[in-house]
Amino acid sequence: MSTTTPAEAGVHGAADPVRAARRRRWSGSALARRAGIGVIVLYCLAPFFWMVVSSLRRPTDQFSNAPLPAPISFDNYAAAFDARNGFARALANSLVVAGTTTVITLIVAISAGYALARLQFRGKTLILTLVIAASMFPPITLVVPLLELFTDAGWINTYQAMIVPSMSFALPLAVWNLTAFFRQMPAELEKAAQVDGCTPAQAFRKVVLPLAAPGVFTTAILVFICAWNEFLIAVSVVNDRGMMTANVIVSLFTGQYKYDQPFGTQMAAGVVVTLPLVLAVLFFQRRIVDGLTAGGLK
Repeated sequence: MSTTTPAEAGVHGAADPVRAARRRRWSGSALARRAGIGVIVLYCLAPFFWMVVSSLRRPTDQFSNAPLPAPISFDNYAAAFDARNGFARALANSLVVAGTTTVITLIVAISAGYALARLQFRGKTLILTLVIAASMFPPITLVVPLLELFTDAGWINTYQAMIVPSMSFALPLAVWNLTAFFRQMPAELEKAAQVDGCTPAQAFRKVVLPLAAPGVFTTAILVFICAWNEFLIAVSVVNDRGMMTANVIVSLFTGQYKYDQPFGTQMAAGVVVTLPLVLAVLFFQRRIVDGLTAGGLK
């Protein structure tokens, strides 16, 4: 049978309220954090939710304030994919432009990022500064020079007129991100591979690049999103409806009488354009998080 002295009882009695207050404080802070996260999630998802709801309303119910469509109608989606709008062709154009931009940007950014991370030469800091400074120019200031340049080159209404500017906007982010990622990888990996008989190119291809896959994949997702959402250049250098991207076509949707604003059709097209990005982020979120945090964890 255990006995407790009065001094021990006093200590435990004083400690219990302290532990209880600490538990209440931690539970309260955890609840506040969850509530804050919930508010942020609702704030970010509310526009997308309302876009989905509006796309599922009947055309006669477009200005209803009901939180859910009743009844659910897919007329807006049918109108969006009407052959006269050219929306399906525009989606294919967006895929070509964004996919090509992503592939070429990754090839250039991987080479540049690895060179900037591994090679020691004069002016490397200046180059990195210029790379990040290039992304700070407002795109609107580049439209007129690009339009004049592409007109002289005969690039108006071509894919390259949209791909090249998209690359110039995406490359600074990709080079900076991959340079930081390659810097976190120990140089001893390449040295060990070369000791085993690999050439520098083989060491990079067989050792470094597979280990850099999370960072490369994260960069690819970010570049693809940037190119997929690009609007200003695409609407400026293309006036052929068959070459327009999805974002441009949606802005040109007209109503039944070509004077009314087809909000429902635009909402349906917006859902179709946004859904691939949402699914990609949800499906590859683990890889994206791994790529963004890999350098910090090392």
